[in-house]
Amino acid sequence: MAYVSQELKSKLAPKIKAICKKYGVKASLAVRNNSTLVLNVKSGKVDFINDYGSTLESRADAAKFGIQVNPYWYRDHFDGKSKKFLSEVIPAMNDGNWDKSDAQVDYFNVGWYTDVNIGKWNKPYTLEA
Repeated sequence: MAYVSQELKSKLAPKIKAICKKYGVKASLAVRNNSTLVLNVKSGKVDFINDYGSTLESRADAAKFGIQVNPYWYRDHFDGKSKKFLSEVIPAMNDGNWDKSDAQVDYFNVGWYTDVNIGKWNKPYTLEA
């Protein structure tokens, strides 16, 4: 059963915060339901909106409502500096994690889940100059 504690969050936080600082990103780290480690990206110098998706429509929606990053497919959905940031921060969030799941038999066994949110539905991501 997935479980992430405040102690684990505290252990992973310095590396995650260092990556955020390297890219000029302001974010907060949280634990949701004792099963998910969540990184909420609020603002920064990385242009996630223009690096996201292949259509202008998906970018417009992302600018309004934020982006919930798929931790398995971010390499296909992002380009540029956004992809580099996510390629560093998502593995850092999973340091020590495991995945022994078998979706064919509906069996899920992970150390913990990870979520990365770019902005929120009520407060979009702010690109800083």
